[in-house]
Amino acid sequence: MQTLVKTDFHFPGQTAVYHGKVRDVYTINDSLLAMVATDRISAFDVILPKGIPFKGQVLNQIAAYFLESTADIVPNWLLATPDPMVSVGMRCEGFPVEMIIRGYLTGSAWREYAAGKRELCGVKLPEGMRENEKFPEPIITPTTKESEGHDENISREEIIARGLVSKEDYEQMEAYTRALFRKGTEMAAEKGLILVDTKYEFGKHGGKVILIDEIHTPDSSRYFYADGYAERFAKGEPQRQLSKEFVRQWLIDHGFMGRDGEKVPEMTDEFCKQVSDRYIELYEHVTGRKFVPAESGDLQARIEKNVLDCLDKLNN
Repeated sequence: MQTLVKTDFHFPGQTAVYHGKVRDVYTINDSLLAMVATDRISAFDVILPKGIPFKGQVLNQIAAYFLESTADIVPNWLLATPDPMVSVGMRCEGFPVEMIIRGYLTGSAWREYAAGKRELCGVKLPEGMRENEKFPEPIITPTTKESEGHDENISREEIIARGLVSKEDYEQMEAYTRALFRKGTEMAAEKGLILVDTKYEFGKHGGKVILIDEIHTPDSSRYFYADGYAERFAKGEPQRQLSKEFVRQWLIDHGFMGRDGEKVPEMTDEFCKQVSDRYIELYEHVTGRKFVPAESGDLQARIEKNVLDCLDKLNN
């Protein structure tokens, strides 16, 4: 199965291109962004050597679904989705922090808690919690957004003190983060899922704080199946989850956590298909829609034509 792991487009009016871990972002006339969701996959801040079939389409279509579903509560950057793997929207000045919100103690937060930490990003954590336990209230644990290397945990106070974000803008970001998480939690519950934790990114456009990038996708979020959650938690068993965590766990089991000197284990075609199937399962579960694979063939040519048509419409 064909995958898109590298792009090199030259659109009319293109003024910049940024190749992220997963997305390639093309700036058009300094006012628009064409964001291509590739089939690359990253874990522990490392881009893994093989692409995952249909992953870019899944990410792009889930993000568009949630951006459209939440536009009434939080303004966002999206203008069009001209291709299954592409979103086009307003260029915003991004803030150098990511807003991570957690409803449950799991993943990296649990690993730190189990190691004895009782404060995360300036947030005090209750004593006596267990893995996958629900917090009394969701907690916000921001990180810095680094162009290279690992993002670092940071507190609300540090963000404001260092001038990364103004107090007023940060308070707006916090309010939007909580509103989006509430909406995402409600939408997940309707589909028999629990939105466990997720991250949001914001920027500014026309003096207003705007939601940018993807939301509620398996790359940015963790979901548990609601059915059986309580029983598994009571028994101390792992939760059934729809997220990228199983990829991280597979890497950990094969001795890789992104540390110096560690080698990424071989990703067989069978493993890549398993990952692809999990992404498709998550798409169908969180949207309630049947996944329709886009035509394969020449992915680059298809994307280029669709983006050019879209830019032509937006400029006329």
